[in-house]
Amino acid sequence: MRGKVGIVIGLAAGYVLGARAGRQRYEQIKEQALKVWNLPPVQEQVDKAKDLAKSSAMALPTTLWNTAVKVTKAASSKGTPGDRLDAAVKAGKESVDDVAQAAGTTADAVKDAAEDAIDGVAQAAKSARKRTES
Repeated sequence: MRGKVGIVIGLAAGYVLGARAGRQRYEQIKEQALKVWNLPPVQEQVDKAKDLAKSSAMALPTTLWNTAVKVTKAASSKGTPGDRLDAAVKAGKESVDDVAQAAGTTADAVKDAAEDAIDGVAQAAKSARKRTES
């Protein structure tokens, strides 16, 4: 689906840039694009994507903070300097998987949000096209 949308966008951009119809045709195309962009279903998808990106983006900083706290606590524990260093390294190593998982979750959520937004925009554009053709 993403490949098809990319091709359509590329063809539309090529047409707009290469059209010899002049400024008037460009303005018509721009006006139609703005109408589609401002449709409630499109804006609903945009809002969903924004909300998901915000919530997902917070997973990684929270995990990083928790990791930093664990390492700091381990480094400031009782014992010899060598023991504290070993404890800090161990805490850091134990947290690597948590950080990697949070980064993966964030990346997956952003990708899903983008795909959902693209699909929603495509559906709204198709609906708008049907309405204008009728």
